Amino acid sequence: MEPRTPQTEQLLLHPEQGRDCRAWGLSALVLLLLLPSAAGLLPPLLFRAQRLETTVPLTLLAGAQEKGAVCLDGTPPGYHLQRGSGDGSNNWLIHLQGGGWCSTVQDCSSRRNSSLGLGSSNFMKPILFAGILGSDQQLNPDFYNWNKVYVRYCDGGSFSGDAEGQAQDGSTLYFRGLRIYEAVIDELMEKGLGNATQALLTGCSAGGLATMLHCDDFSAKFPREVSIKCLADAGFFLDVKDISGERTFWSVFDGVVQLQNLRKVLPKDCLAKKKPKECFFPAELIKSIRSPMFILNSAYDSFQVRYVLIPDSLAPDKSWLSCKENIRNCNSTQMEFLNGFRNTMVDALKVVEHKEKWGLFIDSCFTHCQTVNDTSWNSPFSPRLGNKTIAEAVGDWHCGSSRRVKEIDCEYPCNPTCSRQLPP
Repeated sequence: MEPRTPQTEQLLLHPEQGRDCRAWGLSALVLLLLLPSAAGLLPPLLFRAQRLETTVPLTLLAGAQEKGAVCLDGTPPGYHLQRGSGDGSNNWLIHLQGGGWCSTVQDCSSRRNSSLGLGSSNFMKPILFAGILGSDQQLNPDFYNWNKVYVRYCDGGSFSGDAEGQAQDGSTLYFRGLRIYEAVIDELMEKGLGNATQALLTGCSAGGLATMLHCDDFSAKFPREVSIKCLADAGFFLDVKDISGERTFWSVFDGVVQLQNLRKVLPKDCLAKKKPKECFFPAELIKSIRSPMFILNSAYDSFQVRYVLIPDSLAPDKSWLSCKENIRNCNSTQMEFLNGFRNTMVDALKVVEHKEKWGLFIDSCFTHCQTVNDTSWNSPFSPRLGNKTIAEAVGDWHCGSSRRVKEIDCEYPCNPTCSRQLPP
């Protein structure tokens, strides 16, 4: 769940030919070179691309204190903006960072000192864009030259809270995720987002959940003729029982909703029938979302296996500890339990079958957050469903391809493209 610094060296892969929104074909020569490498016969290092990207500086939100749009410690939030070029000059991709949640005063207080900047902009540093944010046309053919924004996550409530609290030392804790999201989007609208011809709201993990929460209100900011879509990566968190038979994660979501006052962003039709914490789970959220959305997730999401199904609080035995560390270590009984989790996710996603403009890519790899890493996004080691990488599937969906882009993988370990190179 913690954010990672994208790798600076990545494998070379050309996109396929034949879609209207892609102009580059696949080089047969490069394919011939890559095939032995992917099979382990040649060192992958020989085929790493020359990356032209430099680190993208942090921009602090203007007038944050006056707007009450501040991080947990009261510092201004920030984002990283890389301007588009050419035919991507009027297209925008907004990515919401992930990083878990804080559901208690103590947890939120400790996040203020996170070296990753999860509660304070004092620790935020320039970052390197990769994956869906990358500028290499060969690795990211559909979005490489768009205006791209990485919004830093420093509220602990999926960009959705609006409240205040008091830490044990008497200082104020600011739960202002909703104000941060709204203020950042407003500032970007003034910087060109308001004139966009296409825009894509994305996010991974807690940011993927935030993408679902804000998809419709983001879409509502633009005229109807503007193409607005959303992509939620690794944000489909489930309300399931852990190995003890209890819903331990339920209390986490309940704590976030109550402590940070998330009711404002939860669907009203859900709140009329269910408790607020139930409406924070994606299985309920997706029933209300009207805008086109692509859901990317592992059916064996490594974060949920480690923290939802086998939480440390249960002090699991060595066998379960080994299983949660690496799915390859799970025995048949444990795999039966994990398959139950997978089946719950598949069942919850059945509602998407009836959503015409939606897309799915549910692989069976033991991984988490696959859009912001070149290896998982589009490389010889990327997961494939329907013989497509994640980037190709998302591209088909985003370009409005007539081909169906709703893929759900078979049970682990059936997919040979789930390589050891993927994000843990």
